[in-house]
Amino acid sequence: MEFQPKLTGELREQIVTLWLEVSNAGGAVGFVPPVTRSEVLALAGRTFAGIDAGTDHLLVGYEKGDEADRVVAMLIFVDRQFHLSDHWRTVKRVMVSPSSQGKGYGAQIMREGERVAREMGWEGLHLTVRDGHGIERFYGTLGYKEVGRLPGTLRLAPGDDRDEILMWLALN
Repeated sequence: MEFQPKLTGELREQIVTLWLEVSNAGGAVGFVPPVTRSEVLALAGRTFAGIDAGTDHLLVGYEKGDEADRVVAMLIFVDRQFHLSDHWRTVKRVMVSPSSQGKGYGAQIMREGERVAREMGWEGLHLTVRDGHGIERFYGTLGYKEVGRLPGTLRLAPGDDRDEILMWLALN
């Protein structure tokens, strides 16, 4: 795992590829499949800008390859940029490559994220989950607690509105 890696062109490309694969496999990371590379690039550009500015932080997990390591997991710590919230961060874009599912990478990157957050001095982590995937159970096993729901706030398609589940992990 690598915290705050340099966002090289190669790393950006690997992240966009991962994001595209996860999205098209049905992962709840900002899109509803099918999604195109250009759609991912638009959102990735804004995401990379926050990382480049130093307000947001990237954590990346790699899998060893024959020729090079490949990005198989990632998450981003997002700063609300509000002084009364400086003591915690939102965790966004938690992803594991569909071809690497079942190897424990999701739990590993979340545990490493918790370790990094403590090291950074943050007192809590917040994340949101799209209802309908059961992912809140995964985060629950990692100590996150459901602290609220925004009913029907995510419109995946006409007639398919989902709750956004708010989860919190206290680090103190």
